[in-house]
Amino acid sequence: MNEKNWRFVKKRTAADGAVYVSVDKTRYRRTGGAELQAEAEFQRRIADLNYPVPHVLEEGVTDDGHYYVVEESLGDQTLHERAVASLDGGRALHGDVVDTAEQVAARMLRAQAAHLAQPTPGSLRQWLDSAGFTQNVFQENPDLDNPRTHAVLDHALDRLGTVPLVRGHLDYGLPNVLPAGVIDWQHHGLVPLGYDVLPALEIIAFKGYTAGPGQRRRYLAVLDDASLNATGQPISQNLGAYLLVKALFFLALMRPTDPSRMDKHLKWQYRRHLFTKGLEQYECTGTVDTALFPRLEEFAAGHSAGDHP
Repeated sequence: MNEKNWRFVKKRTAADGAVYVSVDKTRYRRTGGAELQAEAEFQRRIADLNYPVPHVLEEGVTDDGHYYVVEESLGDQTLHERAVASLDGGRALHGDVVDTAEQVAARMLRAQAAHLAQPTPGSLRQWLDSAGFTQNVFQENPDLDNPRTHAVLDHALDRLGTVPLVRGHLDYGLPNVLPAGVIDWQHHGLVPLGYDVLPALEIIAFKGYTAGPGQRRRYLAVLDDASLNATGQPISQNLGAYLLVKALFFLALMRPTDPSRMDKHLKWQYRRHLFTKGLEQYECTGTVDTALFPRLEEFAAGHSAGDHP
């Protein structure tokens, strides 16, 4: 690699390798191993299906034996970065960010709905285990590995039994969305239609900002309209089940190994609290309302006062 043509951006998260950007910012180069090669192969396949993803321009092996891939740039600012830049000291998501999120999500959903995947026995259960990192979550939180949790999750899977499966991102969210499309397909796999895009505005509280009730309703209405046009069925009724899986995902790999890191311990307890609140809501109402979840600072205050474990 000619160092004069590329600038280091960051080390890759959850994988070996690094990310570089070209001097003219029109291309990104990523290095890694077999997992990156599988990601690039998947990305090429879905680009041919009209998914809004970067096109792979080049791939090969570096002098030191690592795989690399060069792809087109979709821009230099994600919707998460745009959201943070527009907060102006508050927490409310800017309307322009919501507008763009709706547009990209609808494009993604239409591409997914146009190319349904053939389900196999156990594919929905496999999605739950991979998307929710259930093995890790239950290893780190053995008290949650109980009949009640499994009964609620089984009920959610039953309700999703007729939802078509599509090729999905598994980690869709504003940090991976740009106005021109969706990046970082490392955790790809089969997902029920809508799993990627529906929760996007519900999970942003983890990022330090929130969407208003009207913004959330409008976002879901846009996706319901896209789904109705593509499949004849709305999809927002599945949001609660998807948020249960997202709550598992956000709890994975959170248990701290250093007892002195009270900040990490607090975040772990906070994620546990959100999962149990979501479980209770879904058990009672069949849905999950993230507007009722406490913010981290609110939970921390209760934690200090002894209201939480």
